[in-house]
Amino acid sequence: MDLQTYTGIQVRRGEPREIDDEVCVEHRYLLVMNGAPVTRIVASDDALREYGAGFAITEGLATEVVSVEVTGDEIRIEAVPAPSCEQVVESSGGTAYLREIPRVVSDLRIGIDDVYRMTAAIESDEWQRTGGLHCSVLFCDGELCAKACDVGRHNTVDKVIGHAVLAGLDRSRCVLGCTGRQPAGMVAKAARAGIPIVISRAASTSEGIATAREAGLTLVCFSRGERFTVYTHPERIEGVGRMDRDE
Repeated sequence: MDLQTYTGIQVRRGEPREIDDEVCVEHRYLLVMNGAPVTRIVASDDALREYGAGFAITEGLATEVVSVEVTGDEIRIEAVPAPSCEQVVESSGGTAYLREIPRVVSDLRIGIDDVYRMTAAIESDEWQRTGGLHCSVLFCDGELCAKACDVGRHNTVDKVIGHAVLAGLDRSRCVLGCTGRQPAGMVAKAARAGIPIVISRAASTSEGIATAREAGLTLVCFSRGERFTVYTHPERIEGVGRMDRDE
C-alpha cells in the first residue's frame, strides 16, 4: 500500500516537537463495466481487481463477474449485468445504487468466542502506523480468507467480498468484519453478496438496523474487546438467543 512520510509539529501536554508521520495516499480510478464508465472512486492502490469484482456484486450492478483488469487508473470489469437501477450519492459522499435488497439465506452459526476472535482480526499494521485507514476481514467457515485496508470503509468491504467472488467462495458461509459504521448502504453491500453475518467495531444507524432485519442478516456492532451488541437475527450467534421481531 502506498504511504508517504510528512513532517509535522506535534503538541503534547503543551510542548511542541517535530515528528515524521506516515500518511495514507489517495488515488482516483475510473470504474468501467462492459465498456461503459460507471463511476470514479477514491481508493488506496492495492487489491484493485478484488475491488472491481466486489463493487459490481455489492452494488447490485452484476449477477456474475467474468473478469477484472486494472490498467493505469482504470478498473475494467466484464460481468453479467443486473437490471438497471438508480444511482444516488450517500451521506458519506460515496456512490450507491437503489435496488431491491435480497434476503440472505444461510444456516451458518458461530459462537460468542468466534465473535471475539474475528473482531480481533479487524486490524492491520498500516492502521496502527497511520490511523487513517479502515480495515475489513472476511472469514469463510471460520478461517480468515481475506483482509483489506483502504482510505474508504466501503472500499474495504468491496475488496474482501471481491476476493470471495474471484476465488469462488461460498459467501453464505462467510462472516464480514469491519472497522466502519454500518448505515443502510454498508449493510446492503453484505446482503447483496449473500453474507449472513456482519461484525463491526463501530455503530450502526436506524436504517442500517432496519435493512439488516429485512434482509435476514445478523448485524453485530460495538464489538470491542469482550463486548458486542447484536441488533438483528441473533439466532446465528450461539448462546445469545432470538428476537421475536426478527422472525
